[in-house]
Order: sequence, then C-alpha cells, then structure tokens
Amino acid sequence: MGLLSVIRRWHYRDHLSIRNISRRTGLSRNTVRKYLRTDGVEPRFNVAGRSSKLDPYADKLSAMLRVETGKSRKQKRTIKQLHADLIVLGYEGSYNRVAAFARDWKAARQREQQTSGRGTFVPLAFVPGEAFQFDWSEDWAIIGGERTKLQVAHVKLSYSRAFILRAYLLQTHEMLFDAHNHAFRVLGGVPRRGIYDNMKTAVDKVGRGKQRQVNIRFLAMVSHFLFEAEFCNPASGWEKGQIEKNVQDARHRLWQPTPNVPSLGALNEWLETRCRDWWSLIPHGSQPGTIADVWAEEVRHLMPMPRAFDGFVEYSKRVSPTCLVHLERNRYSVPASFANRPVSLRVYPERIVVVAEGQAVCEHRRVFARSHDRQSQTIYDWRHYLAVVQRKPGALRNGAPFVELPAAFRTLQQHMLKTPGGDREMVEILALVLQHDEQAVLAAVEMALEAGVPTKTHVLNLLHRLVDGKPFIPPAIKAPQALALTAEPLANVERYDALRRAKEVRHAS
Repeated sequence: MGLLSVIRRWHYRDHLSIRNISRRTGLSRNTVRKYLRTDGVEPRFNVAGRSSKLDPYADKLSAMLRVETGKSRKQKRTIKQLHADLIVLGYEGSYNRVAAFARDWKAARQREQQTSGRGTFVPLAFVPGEAFQFDWSEDWAIIGGERTKLQVAHVKLSYSRAFILRAYLLQTHEMLFDAHNHAFRVLGGVPRRGIYDNMKTAVDKVGRGKQRQVNIRFLAMVSHFLFEAEFCNPASGWEKGQIEKNVQDARHRLWQPTPNVPSLGALNEWLETRCRDWWSLIPHGSQPGTIADVWAEEVRHLMPMPRAFDGFVEYSKRVSPTCLVHLERNRYSVPASFANRPVSLRVYPERIVVVAEGQAVCEHRRVFARSHDRQSQTIYDWRHYLAVVQRKPGALRNGAPFVELPAAFRTLQQHMLKTPGGDREMVEILALVLQHDEQAVLAAVEMALEAGVPTKTHVLNLLHRLVDGKPFIPPAIKAPQALALTAEPLANVERYDALRRAKEVRHAS
C-alpha cells in the first residue's frame, strides 16, 4: 500500500517519468505501468486456485453440517466425528482441513442469517381497528406491606399504540380471560385480530409452520369476542415488537419506583389510571399528536364490546366428609347436604363458585398460597354446617366453622352454654338464618341481649315482631291522677292460714 501510494504521487503529482520511478523503486517499468494503469488505490493479487483432497466431499460435508445445525446441543456430532465419517467414505485428507471448512461454512451461514434473517426486520403498518398485541411480564410490587411477584398482562392496540396493564398473581386461564375483559373495556372495543406468542394458556401444541392446536377454552373466548387469533413463530418476538417494547417501557414508567398499595385491586385501579395518563403524554411517532389523539380516531373503528366473557375454569371435585373441597393447597366449605358427593368448582380470578345439579350452591373469596413455606388456609362459612349441628348440637362448642360467628351470636352463645340444653337452643336460633334474613335475626339477638333476657323464647318473640312489622317496645301507660292510690295495700297471708285451721266449718254447696 505504501509503495503504491508513492508511485502514484511521484507520477501524478511530481510528474516523474516511468523510467525514473523504476530506477528509484527497483521495480520493472512494466510493473510500474500496471500499477498506474489500474484505477484502484489498493493492490490486488490473483490467488491461484488450489485443489484439495476435500473438494470431492465438500457437498457431502455441507449437507452433514446442515443436518447437525437442526439437532439439540447434546445430540450434535463433533468435527472429529464428521472427519471419521468422511474417512469411511474415502477421504484421505487431514482433520485440520475439515475443521477449516466447517469454520468457513458456519461463518458464511451466520452472515446469511444476519442479512436475511434475524438481523434484519421489515417495518409493520396497521390500519385503525385492525389488530392488538398481547404479552405477559413479571414484575414486583409491595402489596399490603409484602413484596409480591406479579404476572402482568399487557394489551396494546397496533395502530394507536394505546396500552393497558393489569396485574395478577398467576398466569392461568381465568387470569387471561379477565385481562381481555378489562382490556377491551378500557380500550373501547374489540379489534379484528389478536397477535400472541405460543403461550400455554392459548396453544396446547405447536405444529409445523403456522399450525397450532389451540386450547378449547381460549377458542371459546375468541368466539365470544369475535376476533381472529394469530400466533407468532416460536422464539420470534419481533413479530409482535410493539408489545415487547411496551413491556420494557412499562418497567421504567410504572414499576420504578416499586408501587406500594394496600391490595391487588388498588394496584389495578392505579395501573389503569396511570396508563390513561401516559396516553396523553407519549407522542405517537408516526401520526400527528399523542397516543390519546390517535386512539380517539381508532376507537370509532373498533367493534363495540359485548357482555364480559364468563372466563372461569371448571374442575370436578369431591366434597370431603368435613364438607370441604380442595383447590391449590387451600380448602373451602360446602353446604353439608353435598358432603361425600361430586361437585363442580368454577374458578375466577378473585372468587370460586361451587356448582351442583346445575345450580350455584355457594361462593367464596379466592385465596392464594404463594409459597410452600406458608400454611394452607381453610375458608369456612358457618351456615354450611347448620344441618350437622342440628343433629349434633354438642359440636357447636368447639366447631372450627363457628369461631368466626358474628359478635352478637358469640355473646348469646356464652350465655346459653351456661344453662342446661343451651347448645340445642343456640343451634335453633342459628338455624333461623335459613328461613329469615340474617340481619333481622342478628337485630333480634342484639335487642334480647340489651333487654337482659338472652333466651330462645324472647329472641323468637322479637324476631316475629320484626318480621311482622309490629312494635316490639311496649307503649308507656300514663295513668290519670284521679286513679292514683293514696295508700297501697299490704299483703297479709294470715287469712290463708285461718282457712287451713277452720276444717270443721261447713260451707253451703
């Protein structure tokens, strides 16, 4: 390079002759003419093609390398094994030549992928109301004073880029369905397409190409909201790049610093408010105005949201002899009439519903056991055990379901258990809630306690007065002054004793 530069400078700048340049450099005049004749500034040398013993086997080795790239890391054969296979086919060259060929082949394949595969992307464009993208992320928040790991659902409209986040404790079907219900409510409608990755709650099996075996419950949700679900190729996050970018941006916008809220419901309300605020602050980029401005245009192209999808997951359970069903290491009570019988458990994000014989028989708030170090919980409803204690009233004293009775019932129980037969009377009072409004029964018990007459008869009397609408406080009687006694009579029992002594006295019949 340096010599070529000197020759070009002496000839074109200093106007030296080729003979003089040849004398100075020691090169022949033909060589100097050749360098000056070329327009390039870099010398090029023709490399003569060399034959190799590997040439007849090059295609075969390329095919073998191509097969190995499709295998898992533990199943791939080494270059030494490929060299041994070529020797069996008649190759007589060295191992180093095979290793050099393999390095060149892998480098060429990598360059090809970077220029036509994962290294390059095509910008995507969407029309209003065409599509939305969905993805999950894991983030942390302080809920009720405890640092909790959350599964956050992200939904983003592809045209206006309006987004909404909702946090859950699990990534299960019922959470997925609830996230779509709230997303379409906040975004103002349903687009025509939804773009997903191959998450297990939606895809049971990934087939060749675009073939997918979609989960039947996910299909039910898609059919309910009337949109078309599309799934990306495996490990191809760039096919839904908007929502992938939204996951990264949300960590800076919403999760730093870590939110501190009293409950999960309060966190989701805060997330919804913050997302709407960010719509008005973030410029759209490809359209004039902010995300909120473009969303106001897109919302007219969305299909109005139908009623919310009843997104429960149903399990078949058998009720134990203690009137309990098990779910996720926790137990929930069921009415005693269904003990030792099969029931269906419909699981929602925040509640569970027990269904039997086509009817919902009870409902509980759902609890989560996030760690195996924590003890499982048992959720009782004391009303479910009234049929049992009516036959076994003694179980009322230490029955676990009756620990959480209302305060008025507990106070009445303490009075009644001190009297003979108080257990049975207390059970009969508790059973009144099966025929009457529970608040009316509680009011009658409280009035009986205030009156200082905590008995079953008095409670029944007060309850009937409340139910019939009769006044339960006797009216005060004001006697006129003319009827007031000036001298109150005194009791004298001697008259009765005189009757006992007069046995011989005969009375007219």
